[in-house]
Amino acid sequence: MKLHTLLQYLYPYLPASGVNPEVTSIENDNRKVQPGSLFICIKGYTVDGHDYAESAEKNGAVAVLAERELSLNIPVIVVKNTKRAMALLSDFYFGHPTQKLHLVGITGTNGKTTTSHLIEKIFADCGKNTGLIGTMYTKIGEKTFNTKNTTPESLTLQKTFKQMVDSGVTSAVMEVSSHALVEGRVHGCDYDVAVFTNLTQDHLDFHKTMDEYRQAKGLLFSQLGNTFNSQKPKYAVLNADDKASEQYMNSTAARVVTYGIDHDADFHAGNIKMTATGTSFELSSPLGLFSVNMKLIGKFSVYNVLASIAAAVVSGVAMDKVIASIEEVQGVSGRFEAVNAGQEFSVIVDYSHTPDSLENALKTVRQFAEKRIFVVVGCGGDRDRTKRPLMAKIACALATDPIFTSDNPRSEDPEDILREMEAGVKGENYQSITDRKQAIYYAVNNAEQGDVILIAGKGHETYQQIGKETFDFDDRLVAKEAIEEKMK
Repeated sequence: MKLHTLLQYLYPYLPASGVNPEVTSIENDNRKVQPGSLFICIKGYTVDGHDYAESAEKNGAVAVLAERELSLNIPVIVVKNTKRAMALLSDFYFGHPTQKLHLVGITGTNGKTTTSHLIEKIFADCGKNTGLIGTMYTKIGEKTFNTKNTTPESLTLQKTFKQMVDSGVTSAVMEVSSHALVEGRVHGCDYDVAVFTNLTQDHLDFHKTMDEYRQAKGLLFSQLGNTFNSQKPKYAVLNADDKASEQYMNSTAARVVTYGIDHDADFHAGNIKMTATGTSFELSSPLGLFSVNMKLIGKFSVYNVLASIAAAVVSGVAMDKVIASIEEVQGVSGRFEAVNAGQEFSVIVDYSHTPDSLENALKTVRQFAEKRIFVVVGCGGDRDRTKRPLMAKIACALATDPIFTSDNPRSEDPEDILREMEAGVKGENYQSITDRKQAIYYAVNNAEQGDVILIAGKGHETYQQIGKETFDFDDRLVAKEAIEEKMK
């Protein structure tokens, strides 16, 4: 594509030189620049892409998009915001790929990963070619790829959607983080269905206040479109039990569908019955009453399933196929995942890293625990510090044996993080064991028949970040190892 053709999408920006080279790729990482690339300078939190423009030129870039004038021998197009321009150019360069997909976006504090996997499974079970983008990985058809962020940068995102289209994908599901919404990473994404799970405290290191956090999530719904298209209708699927839904309902022109348990909703779960092996409920919907018997456990799982059912139904999937697919699901990796190695007590690994998700997980455990409840929990470093004492309070209130430990301390001293957790529970009964492996072993070695151990915070993660180093660490493998050693 010729540079001038590409830049028409950025009117009125044109290179003063009039040079019109062929652009064969768009890159925002100078190390990936090849002859024919357009290099976009992105100013990040620690690195400024403008500092690498000369390197990009040496690597063969034919033009540079920047926020200030640069002394180069190739065209430099100066725009006010290169991130916004990158989203526009990426969507155009890759042929508006999301307009060729049925795209479902999911935002909320908790439940995004599980809900996205449930919806993707429903679509796949109906014979659709699917794609998935989220916290755990990116999936195109049957192939999976590692991801760096829950929601990638716009360039990577649009390139991925183009790969999906080229691979025959027709339906895609993605997690949409609040960071991505604020930073415009999803600008240009043509969502057909936007789903809201819930809003509880998290990421206040970035958003500063809950009001800012709520506004950030709302961007997905306000950007959902302002036209009524009978051929390709747009839907906002909202949690009727979360107050934030009122704001999102008022901010979108899309058709609104609600789901809930405690309040009236289009998709409502009643007569919920829970055991240690599954959950059943009666589903009231615009299509009638249905019985749902699923292997997933907990009230939070019911919410995730309701959101998935609503999103699938408005996407045109028949209710009987939706329920059949849901009832087959064994679980999602690291989400209330049981670790079984022949022991007489239960071990569950869960990604509960916020006060609300930890509370939900522990309340679920309390419904089937016969005796003691151990919880191994920590808080990540370089993240929202205000939730540390809250997490500790919840652990002490809902577990008989709380054990505080390291999560991903990153650049912080793990001992300092533990002290901030302990500050919220002075006088309470708990153990603090800095080494996460030792903490898990302590819980396993002290658990007896009928007890439940919840290992919270890291879920599916297979690493631990300590300082500047990343170490192999999987809660599930460590717990299994500890159980096997105990049984010997």
